[in-house]
Amino acid sequence: MRDIAIVLALVAVLPFILKKPWIGIIVWVVVSVLNPHRLAFGFAYSMPIAQLVAAATLVAMLFSPDKKEWQFPVTPVTVTLLVFVFWMNVTTVFALYPVAAFAKWEKVMKIMLMLFLGLYILHSRVHLNAMTWAIVGSIAFYGVKGGIFALLTGGAHKVYGPPASEIEDNNAISFACVMIIPLIYYLSTLYENRWIKNGLRLAIVFCALTVLASRSRGAFLALSAAAAFLIMKSEKRLGLSVGIAVLAPMLILFMPESWTARMQTIQTYEQDASSMGRINAWWMCFNLAKDRPLVGGGYGIWNADAFARWAPNPLDIHAAHSQFFAVLGEHGFVGLFLFLAFIGFAWRTGNLVDKKTRGVSELRWAASLGRMLQVSLIGYVVGGAFLSVAYFDVFYYIVAMLVLLRVVVEKEVQGLLGNRDAVQSSALAAPSQPVIAAPAGATTGTGQAKP
Repeated sequence: MRDIAIVLALVAVLPFILKKPWIGIIVWVVVSVLNPHRLAFGFAYSMPIAQLVAAATLVAMLFSPDKKEWQFPVTPVTVTLLVFVFWMNVTTVFALYPVAAFAKWEKVMKIMLMLFLGLYILHSRVHLNAMTWAIVGSIAFYGVKGGIFALLTGGAHKVYGPPASEIEDNNAISFACVMIIPLIYYLSTLYENRWIKNGLRLAIVFCALTVLASRSRGAFLALSAAAAFLIMKSEKRLGLSVGIAVLAPMLILFMPESWTARMQTIQTYEQDASSMGRINAWWMCFNLAKDRPLVGGGYGIWNADAFARWAPNPLDIHAAHSQFFAVLGEHGFVGLFLFLAFIGFAWRTGNLVDKKTRGVSELRWAASLGRMLQVSLIGYVVGGAFLSVAYFDVFYYIVAMLVLLRVVVEKEVQGLLGNRDAVQSSALAAPSQPVIAAPAGATTGTGQAKP
């Protein structure tokens, strides 16, 4: 039954994609993040739904009458990303393990292709809000479900994402929930309807509970950092501070003792085998990069051969569990520099949006969205320091939204200034109020007739 429902939903949405290509970008985001086909048990489970959506979007672009509205934004963020993507292609050519490298390269390049198409096509507030809902809805589906599961089981079991997806792992789904919590908060500020507003706020609570129930230490640190920046970036700091101060202890006390013991290993990492395994992988990446400083080892370096050559403990084979060390090991010091510059320029874009919208009531929504996207970035940077999420598609979608938000804000500001200049010019050009002549025969205040 699920398989049929998924196929019917795909068939139903295809005409809209063919008519409006930007809808194809939004549907792609939903399919790539939500992975609805992984919820099926039959033929739909392995269907190339994302490829079908991408193909329909490309066909729609060829015949769309909206081409005149499309323009790729050339900014420090997009230029750095283009160079970083180019460098990932270079490192793949020189990869130590070509077969494994090509498999990962293919997956990353698909994400980048649709990301660039989205940057080219999307250009309005409607598109930005649609993208926000697509990301939030896709991850909150699992976040709310996981939070309810944790509530019913007392947090005794780990929460996982959809199978065979980028957010299947407990670390990944909790990390994704951290990134969308600020966006859920942004959406809650858009609606006056108390049912929608309270429903979104409740989704935040369930997503936070999913983060805790996943038992991911990296995601817990990311949640803590995001909560602090959420207060700093919010217009209602006092109310939000009180709410978090009340809610956080309640959620933590709800978790079982095994969760507390797990989190306490953050302070005693040297006694934790998992933590020491990650540090061993970090050293492997650093030693490999020293030997190949320009191109690193390429994708697919997480194997016995690489650890035997560069790791302090060659028998303790781990993924990096750090986006920064992963990029260093795979793409060398050049790749790491480009990756850090990309993140830095993304943050700066958020600051520019905040500066341009300050004091402009018509762009209050944009200011709020920009600040919440920055909070998501904080969650990504802090959590990503302990998780392998260098190519997590949601991160790149969020950065793309910051770039598009800057473009939309600049257009809106120019429009507002143009309207104000037009009003002022009209007022200056208006003739002085003419003196109305008195009708013939009218008398003055003395009773005499005017000449």
